[in-house]
Amino acid sequence: MSAHQIKRILILGGGFGGLYTALELEKELARDSSVSVTLVNRENFFLFTPMLHEIAASDVDFTDIVSPIRQLLKRVEFFHGEVQAIDIQSRRVRLVHGPERHLHEMDDYLVIALGSTTNYYNIPGLQSKAVAMKSLGDAIHLRNQLVDLLEEADFECAVNSRNKLLTVVIAGGGFSGVETVAAVNDFLRDSLRSYPHLAENLIRIVLVHPGEVVLPELGRKLGLYAQEKLAKRGVEIRVKTKVERISERGVELSDGTTIEANTVVWTAGTSPSPVLGTLPCAKEHGRLVANPFLEVPGCDGVWALGDCAFVLDPTGKPYPPTAQHAMRQGKTVARNIVATIRGSERKKFEYSTIGLLAAIGRRVGVANILGVNFSGFLAWSLWRTIYLVKLPRLEKKVRVAFDWTLDLLFAKDLVHFMILRSPAISTREETETLSKKID
Repeated sequence: MSAHQIKRILILGGGFGGLYTALELEKELARDSSVSVTLVNRENFFLFTPMLHEIAASDVDFTDIVSPIRQLLKRVEFFHGEVQAIDIQSRRVRLVHGPERHLHEMDDYLVIALGSTTNYYNIPGLQSKAVAMKSLGDAIHLRNQLVDLLEEADFECAVNSRNKLLTVVIAGGGFSGVETVAAVNDFLRDSLRSYPHLAENLIRIVLVHPGEVVLPELGRKLGLYAQEKLAKRGVEIRVKTKVERISERGVELSDGTTIEANTVVWTAGTSPSPVLGTLPCAKEHGRLVANPFLEVPGCDGVWALGDCAFVLDPTGKPYPPTAQHAMRQGKTVARNIVATIRGSERKKFEYSTIGLLAAIGRRVGVANILGVNFSGFLAWSLWRTIYLVKLPRLEKKVRVAFDWTLDLLFAKDLVHFMILRSPAISTREETETLSKKID
């Protein structure tokens, strides 16, 4: 078969949406050599983001929630690079691969699944001082920072600054914020047994949320339950409050108070990839508007899904940007591309949320499954069971299950990961002296 007869599909993004599009295409096109598929991603791994907070809290090893994309995909080609620009008119995608720049000719079908990026909303001082929770690097950085603060605060020279060192402000009361605040709180308090000069009353964890109750997606009842449990464990919750700025004085809040804190974690805002900004397509809040088939109107052969797509459900409300929706959108996009190639009927994307879960620390969780509320140990068990099943690859499931088992028996790991080369010196005098000794 000649090259021009082969249908080519290019998938931009290796998150839940992009990866599950590729996996479904492999299944649908298992014996079809007339179609080639390429996936582009800035990292060469798939990150299981629902478990990011467990990296920050040292509950699992950071390699256990990432899977090499090349080991997940058998027939789909993988390009390790970053999407810099998309020109739909000239049908080209500009990619950055290491120090090189590539102009990739756009294929017959383009799938845009570039996800989202952290949005600091131009809040003064926030971007330079806050830690986000979007990437593996963010979670590792937060863990390192917490260990650093414990080490510094344990010395006598830090007596007058211990309160500031051991104060952490988490902004955002959604799933990411609540799970992060619970994980950070448990990690710091459980680690105190290794720091003899520190006491629990020195630790201050503050959750700042602009809404009336945390976890609004789960409803008021479960949100209040989560707040009550967190408060009992020492978390200070500020609802109807926003971060106004971060200054030399500390974290300044909209209620007029200022909190002195060395660590600020930002989980309160995201925006679609800035690459989408130049596309001549309809957008809502920066997200590409897609029709019920997940196609981008006015752009032939272009599909959009996941965090970067704006898709309405049958009731007229936009689908939420969650992993479970992106996974199922990926499967729908793949099947609709295959249907387009084969001239068969496409299907609309319709999906009702099965359930929402959040872990709030100390083996306690909250969940809503098929409209039924759960809380406590049962919800926490459901959270772990469901996400362990969803985690790709048997090897990773076993490793995470083993990590969780060890966590029941042993203390938190307090190793600070310093990604530095070993120190060395090379001076002329020492080299000459060594040469004489050898002679």
